[in-house]
Amino acid sequence: MDGAGGPGEGPAQEALQSLSRRLQVQEKEMELVKAALAEALRLLRLQAPPTSLQDPGAPGPTRDSSAAAPPGLPPTHSPSSVSRGTQTETEVETESSPGPPGLINGPAAPHGGGEEPGGTQSEGGGSSSSGTGSPGPPGLLRLVQPPQRTDTPRRNSSSSSSPSERPRQKLSRKAASSANLLLRSGSTESRGGKDALSSPGGPGSRRSNYNLEGISVKMFLRGRPITMYIPSGIRSLEELPSGPPPETLSLDWVYGYRGRDSRSNLFVLRSGEVVYFIACVVVLYRPGGGPGGPGGGGQRHYRGHTDCVRCLAVHPDGVRVASGQTAGVDKDGKPLQPVVHVWDSETLLKLQEIGLGAFERGVGALAFSVADLGAFLCVVDDSNEHMLSVWDCSRGTKLAEIKSTNDSVLAVGFNPRDSSCIVTSGKSHVHFWNWSGGAGVPGNGTLTRKQGVFGKYKKPKFIPCFVLLPDGDILTGDSEGNILTWGRSLSDSRTPGRGGAKETYGIVAQAHAHEGSIFALCLRRDGTVLSGGGRDRRLVQWGPGLVALQEAEIPEHFGAVRAIAEGLGSELLVGTTKNALLRGDLDQGFSPVIQGHTDELWGLCTHPFQNRFLTCGHDRQLCLWDGEGHALAWSIDLKETGLCADFHPSGAVVAVGLNTGRWLVLDTETREIVSDITDGNEQLSVVRYSPDGLYLAIGSHDNMIYIYSVSSDGAKSSRFGRCVGHSSFITHLDWSKDGNFIMSNSGDYEILYWDVAGGCKLLRNRYESRDREWATYTCVLGFHVYVPVRPRQGAEPRVRWSRQPRDQRPVHARRLAPRLAGRQGRQHLPVASAGPWGRGAGACNALSNPLPVPRLLSRRLTAVLRDPHRPCSVAPPHPNSPLPGPTLSSTSRHSQKRISLEGANGTPAHTV
Repeated sequence: MDGAGGPGEGPAQEALQSLSRRLQVQEKEMELVKAALAEALRLLRLQAPPTSLQDPGAPGPTRDSSAAAPPGLPPTHSPSSVSRGTQTETEVETESSPGPPGLINGPAAPHGGGEEPGGTQSEGGGSSSSGTGSPGPPGLLRLVQPPQRTDTPRRNSSSSSSPSERPRQKLSRKAASSANLLLRSGSTESRGGKDALSSPGGPGSRRSNYNLEGISVKMFLRGRPITMYIPSGIRSLEELPSGPPPETLSLDWVYGYRGRDSRSNLFVLRSGEVVYFIACVVVLYRPGGGPGGPGGGGQRHYRGHTDCVRCLAVHPDGVRVASGQTAGVDKDGKPLQPVVHVWDSETLLKLQEIGLGAFERGVGALAFSVADLGAFLCVVDDSNEHMLSVWDCSRGTKLAEIKSTNDSVLAVGFNPRDSSCIVTSGKSHVHFWNWSGGAGVPGNGTLTRKQGVFGKYKKPKFIPCFVLLPDGDILTGDSEGNILTWGRSLSDSRTPGRGGAKETYGIVAQAHAHEGSIFALCLRRDGTVLSGGGRDRRLVQWGPGLVALQEAEIPEHFGAVRAIAEGLGSELLVGTTKNALLRGDLDQGFSPVIQGHTDELWGLCTHPFQNRFLTCGHDRQLCLWDGEGHALAWSIDLKETGLCADFHPSGAVVAVGLNTGRWLVLDTETREIVSDITDGNEQLSVVRYSPDGLYLAIGSHDNMIYIYSVSSDGAKSSRFGRCVGHSSFITHLDWSKDGNFIMSNSGDYEILYWDVAGGCKLLRNRYESRDREWATYTCVLGFHVYVPVRPRQGAEPRVRWSRQPRDQRPVHARRLAPRLAGRQGRQHLPVASAGPWGRGAGACNALSNPLPVPRLLSRRLTAVLRDPHRPCSVAPPHPNSPLPGPTLSSTSRHSQKRISLEGANGTPAHTV
C-alpha cells in the first residue's frame, strides 16, 4: 500500500491474501484427491470384472455366440462409456462393414484423403478422436459401464434417473473428471503403464498397441504416437516371426587407422602381421592382400572390447597383445568400465581381463616388462591423478599402485635390463620409478619416483615419446623438435637430502632433429634409431652419438608421422595423423596400404552395379572406395562439410548434400562438378534419386523435401516442386518402385507419404499406402521395421526385417528408438560380409540412413561409423540414431553401439 487507502484497508488486504493462499492450498489438495481417486478406480478396473460397477438392478450384458469376433478383434457390438472432458457419454459401437481384403472383421477402407481410419489426423502429436466403430485412442482411461436401456433420456434431462441413482451417476462423473485430470498430468507415477493396451507410457518410453480394428499398430516414442498400417496380406501379427532373421554378419574389412588423436598404436607381431586399433576393434593386417588368417593376407579382427581402444602393448613373445579401452556406456545407457584385455593374436581368444573397476575414465598407456619375459604389465589410467599400477599378467592381480602426476602421461615403459625401473613421460616431465614387488603379495609392492632434471636445458611443453637403449640410456622426443639423451648421474654428496646422497637422472646430450614436435621414436634391430617429425613430416635414421644417417619425407596429403614400426627386412610401417598407414623404406619411399577419413563420417552410398562406394564427412573430403582392392580410388576436397550422397542409377554422376544447403552433382570419372545448386540455408540430411533416375529428392533441415527433374545422364536438373508438411527436419526418405511416391521420416518421428508425380502432394490418407512397394527401405519408422516382442509381457518392441524378398529387405541393426538427430561420427570405414555362422561381436550403433540391400554389392554391406568414442556390438540387420546410412551401431554420434560396421559386401558413421 502507498498510503492512499484508509486506515482499515491494511488488515483487510492481509486477510484477503490469507484467504487466497488457503484457497490455493485447497485447490492443490483437491487435485491430489482427484488423482488418487482416479488411480484407485483404474486399479479396480484392472483387478475386478467389468460388472463390478454395474447397477444391481440392471440386466447383465448378454453375448451372442454367433456375433463373437475372432481373437484380437473387437466384438460386433461393443457398448462402452468414453470419458471426454468432464462428462461421460455412452456410445454403442455398431457392426462394422466388411474389412479390406486379408483382414478379419476389419472396417472398410476409408475413402478420400481427409481422414484416416480411427480419426487419426496426423502423426506424432496430432489429435485423434474416436468415432463409430473405433475403440478410441490408446492411453484413454475408460469406465466400463453396462448397456443402458434404449429409452434412457440424455444425461442433462431432469427425469434421466431416480433419486437413488443420482449419487452413483455423480460418482461416475467425478471419476471421469479425475481420469481426465490424470491424463493431463505429466506425472509418470500416475500413468504407471501397467496396462500395455491402454497407456502410451511416459516420455522416452517405447510402447506399442495393437489396434483392435486389425488394420494398424501404434507405437509410442518418447510419448508421441506412431501409427503403422499393416499390409493387407498380413491377417494377424501372430503369424509374423518374432525372432531375429537367420542371416548373420561377419566383419570383413575396416578402412582407416586411428592416428589423429592416439599414440602407441602400431606394432608388428612375430607372425609379420601389423596390429593397430580403430574404434573398439583391434585390426591385425597382413600386407599383400589375400585371404585372412595367420598364413595369408588381409585383415583379422579382435572384437572383445565394448568401447573404444586407446592403447596397445605387445608381449616380448610377439604373440600376446594387451589392449586398453576407455570408459563409456552400453546400448541401454549402463556405464562400461575401463579394462585391459590380454589376448592371443593367433587364436584371437581373450586370456586375461585386468583391472575391471580399478581404472577411471580410461586406460592411457600400457607396457609389458622385458627383462623377465613379460611377467608384469604397467598401466597408467586417465584419472586426474593418472594412477600408475603394476599387475601380475598370469594371475591378473595388482601388485603396486601410486598417484603419478596431475599432468598428462603420454608414454610408459620398463627398462629392458631391469624390470624394477619404470619410465613415464608426458606434459613437461620425465619420471623414473623404482618398483619393489613386495614378495609377490598383491598390493604390497611400493613405487618411488625420481624426476628427471633438465638443468641448463629448456624444459619442453610435452615429451610424447621415448625409447630405452640396450646400454641403459634413454632417448626422449619433445615438442621442441629435440632428441634428449638421459643418463643416471652419480650421487651428489653436497646435496644428500634424507637418507644420504641421492642419485639423479639428467640430460647427457641434446640434438635438434625436427621442426616441430617429435611424435615417434623407434629402435631398429641394427641398433639405429628412427624419429618421426610432426611439422616437417620427415623420417630420420640416427646412428651412435645421434648422427643423422638417412632421411625421407612423407607426402603432405598423408599428414605427419604418428607412429613407426619395423617390419620384415628393411620394411617400415608408418602411421600418420591423417589416419593413413604407409608401407615402404627410406630408399624407395612410402605408399599407402590403409586410408580413412580424419573426422566424423556422415554420408555413404554404394554404386548401383560396381563394387564401389562413396563417403563424405566433416573432414570435407569426398572419397570413392574400391571394394575389391580395399583401396581409395580417388578423393577430392569439397571445401564444405558433406553430409549425404547418392549415385544416379546410371552410375555416371553422384549427388552430394552439404551442410550449407548446397548440393553438388559430380561426374564419377572426371571428378568435375557438373551442377551446383542451393536450396535454403540449412544443412541437407538426405539425397535420393528415384529408381528410374528421372527425379532427385533432397531432404533438408528446413523441414522441406525439394524435388528436381533430372536428365537421362543425370548431368542437368531443374526444380519440379517442394514437399511441404513436415513439422521437423527430414531424416530419411524412400522412393516407391514406380518412382511416383515418397515415404519420409522426420526428427519428430513423423511418417508421411507424398505423391510426387501428382504435384508433390501430401497423402493425408496414409492407409492407402500400406501395400505400396518401395524401391528402398531406409526409413527407420514404419511397419517394415516393427514387430512386437511376444516372449514376455511389457517388453519393448524389436526392429525386424520386413517380410520382403531377400534382395529387397532393409538392413537395420538397432531397436526401434532411433536417435534421429545427428550424432558424432567415426573416422574409419568398417565393412562386413554376410556369413552363415554365429553372430559377430563387433561394435555397432544406429546410422541415420540405413542402406537397402539391393543397393549393396554381393554378400557385403558397407556401413558408416560415426562416433569414435562409443562401443559397438553387431545386431541383426538398421541412422542417428542416432548415428547418420546403413545400420549394423550406430552404430550415431550416433552413435548413438559404437561400431565396426558389418554388412552385406563392404564402411565410419555408426552401426549397421
